[in-house]
Amino acid sequence: MTDLPTPAAPLRIGTRASPLAMAQANMAAAALAAAHGLDPAALVIVPITATGDKIQDRALAEVGGKALWTRELDAMLDAGVIDVAVHSLKDVETLRDARFALAAMLPRADPRDRLVVREGIAASAIADLPPGARLGTSSPRRAAQVRRLRPDLETVLLRGNVATRLAKLAAGDADATLLAAAGLERLGMHDIGVAQDAALLLPAASQGAIGIECRSDDARVRALVAAVDDAPTHAAVMAERAFLAALGGDCRSPVAAHARFVEGGALRLDGEIFSADGAEHVAGHVLVGDGEAAARLAHRLLAEAPESVRRLFAL
Repeated sequence: MTDLPTPAAPLRIGTRASPLAMAQANMAAAALAAAHGLDPAALVIVPITATGDKIQDRALAEVGGKALWTRELDAMLDAGVIDVAVHSLKDVETLRDARFALAAMLPRADPRDRLVVREGIAASAIADLPPGARLGTSSPRRAAQVRRLRPDLETVLLRGNVATRLAKLAAGDADATLLAAAGLERLGMHDIGVAQDAALLLPAASQGAIGIECRSDDARVRALVAAVDDAPTHAAVMAERAFLAALGGDCRSPVAAHARFVEGGALRLDGEIFSADGAEHVAGHVLVGDGEAAARLAHRLLAEAPESVRRLFAL
């Protein structure tokens, strides 16, 4: 490829400034450097503090949703302050502005959740938690899944980056929490928590996936970034996001979706939607053979769902 970044004219990589986001931006930079044989100095990471990182005392759905993670990076990308933005795709709105293109996804990490408990609690699964235990989370999906499995448990708000949530857990703000296995692994915290069976706690759409966005009209950067795209991850994540889009789901909606390639090379998409209290839910799966399969699954689940579930999804 011609016109590659150089130390004198580097590719500017925007990211949130949290430790996990910085680790992911460095992964993206390393992948780009390896793919194109670039001098590491030709890639410059530009960290920002997102609005979502500043607000720690309220659920995301109450203060603006997932746009709070992307707003500042979008503005910088649109203004040409950065050339690409690196995101945890789980935190990116389902419907994106046409000015931006999701040009690549890195190979997906473990999409499961890990159960982490405070000192004095012995539990490796939700079923093991003591009666009435407090599970801290800000995720409607996780809260609904936990309440469905264990109606006796109390769910309490627990927000912040990984270190903040672990500190709050240690301080006794909750007895347990669920954290993304991928994030813990990327932070080198391989011994924190126990991975949960995805059949019991179906992951969030896009969980474990890192996306690299650029301006849609920037053909040079799109081609540069496309070289590190992992096609299986991209196909699976786009199926999950299509499921969310068909539901009209957002960060207020208790919804889970996970696509994976199965024997024979088919892409299987599992989806699940809940009432807010987790008492009612519907689940199903489909083999994704065309662009409409994910939407068909979403519409089928909505048709089968009780009113308590349907009213949470605005189509």
